[in-house]
Amino acid sequence: MTLHWKLVVDAADPHTQADFWAAALGYETEDNSLLIGRLRAAGAIGEELTLEHGGRTAFRDLVAVRHPDDSYDPESGTGLGRRILFQRVPEAKTVKNRLHIDVHAAPGEREAEVTRLTGLGASVLRHMREAGGEFTVMADPEGNEFCVH
Repeated sequence: MTLHWKLVVDAADPHTQADFWAAALGYETEDNSLLIGRLRAAGAIGEELTLEHGGRTAFRDLVAVRHPDDSYDPESGTGLGRRILFQRVPEAKTVKNRLHIDVHAAPGEREAEVTRLTGLGASVLRHMREAGGEFTVMADPEGNEFCVH
């Protein structure tokens, strides 16, 4: 039996992180506005738990991005496939990631992809050459490391 899963990333600003990673990966930011409307109408959540972002109502402390080809629940906006959820935490990142994302550029396009990601707000940490090949270690806008192969 296989399990459904999502990658969860702690963030100081989950919406900025989601914007970056949606653009970086070609993913879509989940639209939870219908779910939020139902929860508000039922009195289950107050306005203090939401904000307006990208022209729609969103949860203040969490937001996910999903692969555009994967299915999603239209009632909640929640993706049913490949997803990354960004959740607000009070503490800043302090040590090296124990888990990271590898981005695979098209053959011969790694440098162009690094340039594109830098334009989105990432920074280059170092270029690596190992027996298995070359890659670039980068950091997203909050300092989370990822590699571009």
